[in-house]
Amino acid sequence: MYEPRTFTIPELVERSSATYKGRPALAMIGGKPVMYEELEPLSRRRAALLGLLGIEKGDRVALVSENRPEWGLSYFGISRAGAIAVPILTDFTAEQMGNILAHAEAKAVIVSKKFLPKLEGERGKRLILDVEDLGIIATASSGAPSYPSEAEIDAAAAAFSPPPVGEDELASIVYTSGTTGLSKGVMLTHKNLVWDAYACRSIIVLRRRDRLLSILPLAHAYEFTIGFLIPMMQGSGIWYLDRPPSATALLPALKAVRPTIMLSVPLVIEKVYRASVIPGLEKIGLYKVKAFKPLLERLAGAKLYKTFGGKLRFFGVGGAPLAADVEAFLRRARFPFAIGYGLTETAPMVAGFHPFRGAPRSTGPAMRGVELRIADPRPDSGEGEIQVRGPNVFPGYYKDPVRTAEAFTQDGWFRTGDLGFVDERGMVHVRGRLKTMILGASGENIYPEEVEAVLNRSPYVAESLVYGDEGGLTALVQLKPEILEELSAGVHDGLERAEIAAEKFGHAVGEAIRHALERIEGGHRALPAGGIPQTGADERESGRIEKAAKSVELAVGHLLDRIKKEANEKLAAFSRVQKVERQDEPFEKTPTQKIKRFLYPKK
Repeated sequence: MYEPRTFTIPELVERSSATYKGRPALAMIGGKPVMYEELEPLSRRRAALLGLLGIEKGDRVALVSENRPEWGLSYFGISRAGAIAVPILTDFTAEQMGNILAHAEAKAVIVSKKFLPKLEGERGKRLILDVEDLGIIATASSGAPSYPSEAEIDAAAAAFSPPPVGEDELASIVYTSGTTGLSKGVMLTHKNLVWDAYACRSIIVLRRRDRLLSILPLAHAYEFTIGFLIPMMQGSGIWYLDRPPSATALLPALKAVRPTIMLSVPLVIEKVYRASVIPGLEKIGLYKVKAFKPLLERLAGAKLYKTFGGKLRFFGVGGAPLAADVEAFLRRARFPFAIGYGLTETAPMVAGFHPFRGAPRSTGPAMRGVELRIADPRPDSGEGEIQVRGPNVFPGYYKDPVRTAEAFTQDGWFRTGDLGFVDERGMVHVRGRLKTMILGASGENIYPEEVEAVLNRSPYVAESLVYGDEGGLTALVQLKPEILEELSAGVHDGLERAEIAAEKFGHAVGEAIRHALERIEGGHRALPAGGIPQTGADERESGRIEKAAKSVELAVGHLLDRIKKEANEKLAAFSRVQKVERQDEPFEKTPTQKIKRFLYPKK
């Protein structure tokens, strides 16, 4: 890895392109890679073309595309043209994208064909370019620039002289997904981003032969800095999927790339653990014998490692807290995972650890060069708001001086809004968000994320969200689809199905079905196809439907009570749940799979 002379993206492109010749840089799985020596001329050509199309230094250019090599080349081209990149998450709605483009006053949008329909409302407002070749898709109504010929582009690229870009100039405006409300434009300088990427060498140093499989959106600061800038600085290759990273797409990709480096949000590894690892272990009788558990978990870890391609040396987890039971298993299984902590406003990394070096439930120490303090720590626990200062901290929110002022203390520290503490080893422990913390009746700090982690361990729970109300803590629980299907089938098929359900999904499911059958007229009789016992030929169809729904409700309610009881047995008295309510639809989430809490319980 070379030593940066200046922390700017244009220098990164030029130095990496010259340093790592002959190595693949960016590629789609199964496609021809863009080589490192091609990064400089290809991005220079894009920068020159943007100039010919009227983009000047300081203009905002948005980027709306799935992960692909052209995304990175476009970002590099924007930076080398002296413009400011506005990466937009593709999950945003057309309305949200329109609001962001208007707020950023974007002069142009570079978009892939896949997401062009979301920009139909922008035609006539700004220049719209194709991410593959920057060909014009639509122009601003104020005037259509004539598209230059290939000869003109070649000449402009050959004569291109990049405008000077300083470390403290804006490289990007990143619009957050808005876990607490309306999106904010986080201004990030070249130094914020490149310095943060360079500082991560205290956590991981990539090698030229490292292969990174990218599955998180590049428009998110986490993937951009750690999954893009770091590999580009250190000569590693990055491979992209041509579809969302579902299990059917991910497994062949892992086999094809055999990555040595991967980044993930906790939900990915948690789903694998709960859907495959735990059920597999629990089928082994010896797993119940304490002496055999370590060996069996090591074997399960080896199988998991092989599933991920068998070459991983760094599996980074960030963006949200990792469930305690999953983390404990990964440690015992010696899976090479690492946890990091940061925010978009810190470009994003603040703290992190290398595989096998972190303390349980911590995010590791603050990176070298980053200052971290705990404001107003509680005498009993040492917990307080985590505040940060360093070259990675953003200068403020775009066109929002009020929220910028609120984000910083009078002495210049960034208020993260996260509660945590630092232990005697210097390890940072994040407990939850300041705004979501619930004050117990006797003054206890209750962190809903910790209660949710306990609820989510249930084999019947897909997800949960905990909030406080006048009656104490209420949990919204979304049951797994297969559990709901089994409950519905069970109340129709009777006791025999209840026994099968108990054997297949656990005693609580069978018990819930039996409870519903007992409450329905006719006792233990199975429900007929119509959904209720026969009570007469004149029974209305609507009555059958209503009673069938009621029977399922009874079963679900009984199972939710059981889930509450089992969770409360594992929780401190002050953080026990008083009510559990069913959440029918999946929770709305941010791109890093955090639930948008501000939407609930209003919904």
